[in-house]
Amino acid sequence: MPDRPLLNARANKALGQHFLFDPDILRRTALAAGPVEGQTIVEVGPGPGGLTHALLEQGAKIVLAVEADARFAESLRSWPETKQGRLHVVEGDATQVDIPKKLSDISANTPAKIVANLPYNVGTPLVVNWLKAKDWRAEMALMFQHEVAARLCAAPGDKHYGRLAVLAQAVTRPHIAFTLPPGAFKPPPKVDSSVAVFQPLSVEETYPDLDTLEKVTAAAFGQRRKMLRASLRQLAKSKGVSSEDLLNKAGIDPTQRAETVSQMEFRALADTYKDAS
Repeated sequence: MPDRPLLNARANKALGQHFLFDPDILRRTALAAGPVEGQTIVEVGPGPGGLTHALLEQGAKIVLAVEADARFAESLRSWPETKQGRLHVVEGDATQVDIPKKLSDISANTPAKIVANLPYNVGTPLVVNWLKAKDWRAEMALMFQHEVAARLCAAPGDKHYGRLAVLAQAVTRPHIAFTLPPGAFKPPPKVDSSVAVFQPLSVEETYPDLDTLEKVTAAAFGQRRKMLRASLRQLAKSKGVSSEDLLNKAGIDPTQRAETVSQMEFRALADTYKDAS
């Protein structure tokens, strides 16, 4: 059996791979969203298996690992935990894999935590899809480029505040757990990386219509230097109303800019847009 993890593994730049091998950092990442003992964990981009090994070592009942690189998928399938039924490897592009179906196929308990050192080139679309997930997704601990993590956790008025922050905070309470320098990885990326933790909001706190919220925030932040009455003009026109009317009904000053609009105001705007005729 090969070493666990594959310490001599070469990264595939096309897949955005940067590997972690430090046992302390891997353990910290595995537990960033709380204990994993006895739980179902989804991991995307396990690569040579450093984080996978940490999750199993910390007592995860099942790890569903989605890996696009055939080298690593084959290696992970040789682990004893695969034969024991604790590690299930899916080879494929995580943006195309039906994760809830895979979890159902292996009779895994849900909701499942998602813990991953995400490949840099697919991190953002994956997290948006997972934010929209319903019953199958629990807490998430995800490693991104630091700037992406900052954008997900930012508050109104922060330079990083935008569409991602509004979407993330509509269904979770995100925060940056810790940040790592490029030298922690092999090969080292050009920027710092951060683990962001997402704690699901209660049903009462959650905004249920992320698709509408995404449409509204995409328009609002698409021209972020403009006042909302200008940036939302085309969106409002699609409903046959003026942007000023839309904003006034939502209780938002039409001269505001998107970066000053709060989570609750964006929710009100999404509701108003949805109800507009």
